[in-house]
Amino acid sequence: MMTGTDTIKQQAPGAGATGTGQAKAALQVFAGGTCYGAMATTYKLAYAAGFTSAQVVASQAWFGCLFFVLAALAGRALGHHWQRVGWKLTLKLMGLGALTCLTSILYCYAISVLPAPVALTLLFQFTWLGLVWQTVMTRQPPRPLQVLSALVIVFGTVLASSVYKTGIAGYDPVTLLYALGAAVSCSLFVTLSGRVKAPCSSEQRGVIVCMGSVVMSLTVCPDYVVSGVLAQGILPFAVIAGFFGLLCPVLLFGVGSPHLPAGLSTVMAAAELPAGLLIAMIVLGEPLGAVEWLGVAIILTGVCLAQVPSLLGGREARRAAAGQAVS
Repeated sequence: MMTGTDTIKQQAPGAGATGTGQAKAALQVFAGGTCYGAMATTYKLAYAAGFTSAQVVASQAWFGCLFFVLAALAGRALGHHWQRVGWKLTLKLMGLGALTCLTSILYCYAISVLPAPVALTLLFQFTWLGLVWQTVMTRQPPRPLQVLSALVIVFGTVLASSVYKTGIAGYDPVTLLYALGAAVSCSLFVTLSGRVKAPCSSEQRGVIVCMGSVVMSLTVCPDYVVSGVLAQGILPFAVIAGFFGLLCPVLLFGVGSPHLPAGLSTVMAAAELPAGLLIAMIVLGEPLGAVEWLGVAIILTGVCLAQVPSLLGGREARRAAAGQAVS
């Protein structure tokens, strides 16, 4: 697989942990969350075209893997070599893929049964669940500003998703648990993406991650390849789902999240909802009222709040460096 300066590389552990480096990593995770924003609209369009949630999930897994394989083969054709990855690390990376596919399985089912605002609001509990995983893994409580940021984002989600109008009472409890399960698996994927590091290129890492996603997709759609669903017109949805639902997030989370606290990674991934609402407004014509726009603004405010410590740290580091230069 591609190595050295000829390919996209995994950043060294700890690189850019503060200041501008952390801000760059946060933007990468933010962009990964934004890519997820295209998924709700893609799912709705695929359902309207007559495809099932299982077929959409399998499409996302198979085409995401295909894109990574093509990137890896392009590097191979240029003479780059693959790195040897041990079986233990391979299983860990495949586990990441299984987690992101599980999120799609649970969320796709939930959004096919529940109103979209309810499913979205429950999914977005991953913003504070990331703080829970951070506390468990580091045995240190999150910073007060991180907690405040997560609370602000959850509050903004309630407004932006319009769930304040409908509430969640009266819906099937099992389906609600599916949506909450998607939040748990999503938060674990974002959190563990920063902890499972591989001594190989992002393309090779992505192939292994997506192999786990493909294996998990077989649990809901084992006959995807031979079912003829591609000839039935699912290809456009498969391409979009594979690109925005796997290729881009796996790349961006894999590069950015190792340099962020787990709680901050999940907070930055909250960009999914504002992006999803804007895409739904443009593509599906779903209107956004004043309250929904306020919710979007509150979510973005919460994301900015989470970045205050790293920005202040970067400013202090620059001042210290300037002082050393003068002395």
